[in-house]
Amino acid sequence: IWTFPVVLMNQPQQLKFKSLEEFYPYYLSEHSNLINRKLHVIGTCLGILILLYALISFNIKAILLVPLCGYGFAWFGHFVFEKNIPATFHFNFFQLLICLLRMTFEAIIGKI
Repeated sequence: IWTFPVVLMNQPQQLKFKSLEEFYPYYLSEHSNLINRKLHVIGTCLGILILLYALISFNIKAILLVPLCGYGFAWFGHFVFEKNIPATFHFNFFQLLICLLRMTFEAIIGKI
């Protein structure tokens, strides 16, 4: 069982998820605002493009732009449109990355 510490209404709580499939609907609920989701997709796609450019051109400094781009768009969406605290502060990075990539893919193909 995965246990995630979360602050809800200024009170620490534990959310428990048995699998990534169980966690994903919660992740989507934290990204219910359409503009926020679009900003996540833009930031993710730009981040991937910058990463590919950095790897192909051997420009190691460009890799520093990847998290700046990705987090910049995402955090702006959370604070301005979703009006919640980004999941970055509460959950495991790799589980968030998987959900972010899945949400981005599903948004691009029109599933969500």
